[in-house]
Amino acid sequence: MDATIDIDADSLRTDIERTGDFGSVDAETGLGRTALPADDANVRAREYLVERMESVGLDVRVDAVGNIAGRWTPSAGDPNAAPVVAGSHLDSVPRGGIFDGLLGVYAALEAVRAVRDSGVAVERPLEVVSFTGEEGTRFADGVLGSSVAAGELSVEDALDLSDGRVSLGTALEEAGFRGTGRLDASEWHAWLELHIEQGGHLEEAGVPLGIVTDITGTSRGHVSIDGRAAHSGTTGMHARRDALVAASEFVLNVEETATEIATTGTGTAVGTVGRLNPEPNVVNVVPGNVSMRLDLRSVDQLEIDRQVRAVETSLDDLEHEHGVETSLDIPYEIPPTRLSERVRDTVETAASRHGVETLTLHSGAGHDTMQVANVTDAALLFAPSTGGYSHSPKEWADWSDCAVATRVLAESLALLASNTEQHHTYE
Repeated sequence: MDATIDIDADSLRTDIERTGDFGSVDAETGLGRTALPADDANVRAREYLVERMESVGLDVRVDAVGNIAGRWTPSAGDPNAAPVVAGSHLDSVPRGGIFDGLLGVYAALEAVRAVRDSGVAVERPLEVVSFTGEEGTRFADGVLGSSVAAGELSVEDALDLSDGRVSLGTALEEAGFRGTGRLDASEWHAWLELHIEQGGHLEEAGVPLGIVTDITGTSRGHVSIDGRAAHSGTTGMHARRDALVAASEFVLNVEETATEIATTGTGTAVGTVGRLNPEPNVVNVVPGNVSMRLDLRSVDQLEIDRQVRAVETSLDDLEHEHGVETSLDIPYEIPPTRLSERVRDTVETAASRHGVETLTLHSGAGHDTMQVANVTDAALLFAPSTGGYSHSPKEWADWSDCAVATRVLAESLALLASNTEQHHTYE
């Protein structure tokens, strides 16, 4: 592979900044955006991506759940060969940053363009994919489109998902992005996703590129504590069944358990109560109910299981100690994901060719890659996060680091697509 693969860093920056304008929010520091699946900002981002894909000469298609794919087939290649695919997502969390997801989509687009224009001989098609609803802010708890592509969620069930007002199918139809068929990730030769790290390890180490070994597993639950609403002035302390007091103890129990497991285990266990809704939520009424959202993670499934058991024990204890009733539902469970050594080794080779130092690390955040990795060989790359910020307008990555990571991504795609004799096998 003697030809040079040149990255247009200015084009990459323009695409990210332009898409970041869709759904932009006021922020004292940084650049923020809100783009939820199939809302106006997300639709504008989708339209811009399709326009950019077509301008680069990709064949664009949209599947039934709104996943967008653009394919380039080299003239001397085999159009029926399993493609090498890269990408990420266009949606954001409320008041998120402009790099989460967007870097992965537009780095993939720039990488494919660069490989195409380099003259490097590749024999497999290259494809850029943007998945629907990775963040879990509307319709599902997360990784919606990639779950469908991996066969974990049917098209029909996905389209029936609702935000409480409208179904995904209807929202996509109204947006003009309800396509046909289903992207099938099991048919891909390999998948790569470039993402901002969302932490400080790379910045602290002074290393420009991270190669992820495994992605955390995640269990997300709904917790409800029912006490008894009562007048705050006339109900004595001994007669209360205060749901918020019980919930407060529960939050501390979750933190204590996660800290203990992280200290004695892999160091990756975390436990969070990220949403808490007391009712009736007025100053002069003892809270009668509290609903909470629970997030438990680790790269070791046994550590997640330990946290779940501790949650169950905590709720049982609260019932006896405070006279409340509790419930726990965990509808979202994704096990830890080990990533492909074959693809990781290819990325290491690509980085070495460009003299780029790398660091191997875990991912404490979930990504579409954890779904895709269940059905094909997959790798996840990280660019350094300035200050470790993410899911915030303060989220930032130096443009030079983005360009370096994109250059390695392009080289990796070319290496993976250059030899059709390396037949893909997955178990």
